Amino acid sequence: MIRKFSSGLLRLWVVPVVLAVWELATRAMEHPFFPPPSEIVIHMGELWFSGSPAQLWFNETAMDNFPPSIGRLLAGWVASGVVGVTIGLMLGRSPVFFRFVDPIIQFGRALPPPALLPMFVALFSTGARMQIVTITFGIIWPVLFNAADGARNVDPLHLETARVFRFTGVQRLFKIILPSSAPKIFAGLRLSLSLALILMVIAEFYSTDGIGFELRSAQRSFDIPGVWGAIILLGILGYLLNQGFLMMERKALTWHHSARRIA
Repeated sequence: MIRKFSSGLLRLWVVPVVLAVWELATRAMEHPFFPPPSEIVIHMGELWFSGSPAQLWFNETAMDNFPPSIGRLLAGWVASGVVGVTIGLMLGRSPVFFRFVDPIIQFGRALPPPALLPMFVALFSTGARMQIVTITFGIIWPVLFNAADGARNVDPLHLETARVFRFTGVQRLFKIILPSSAPKIFAGLRLSLSLALILMVIAEFYSTDGIGFELRSAQRSFDIPGVWGAIILLGILGYLLNQGFLMMERKALTWHHSARRIA
């Protein structure tokens, strides 16, 4: 445990180096659109982190905007995971179903979600439902295609063994197909999580709260440190989400990693 903690700290050496170079470069440039990181951090503290320690220093503005953004992001991600895995497994295991719906899926994946925002606003107004639909539609494709690829490449010997032991369809799904497809599915979920953060920001440009709304407000008021603060906040959020997902993936795929080490 101590060794892992030490190696984690060593990997972070680049952060203070980058911050120092950034600070010196921006102070030398004196460009209005590139404020020093020290100024950005102070501004971030004034905007969002001036609350009490009991609330992790989040002030009222942060509490009004951060939870809705994260909630909508996770809701869209979970919805895309459930729908994408379900349809993907069907596509991977049924060649007839694949041939029937493939043109529709290829058409849908080619549509850029930002271009569909006016349609989503017209259908769902500007509330959370519109934002969740936008996120779900934009990030479902990596999950769907990875699940389909994983289900399509299940070892035939495993399926033959299941047939010999007279597994039911449900047993084959949960004991053979899903475990075999899990590495591919998790790869799609990880990619879709990073895309969800991007689409969350874009969808919240049409909202009245959220991190994307705060970013848009800062842009409109020419609050350059506020713009950079929102960008840095999004980067930190993306990093934390990715690390959390990796921890979940390692726990869920322990058997897979063990099998690879043995092989």
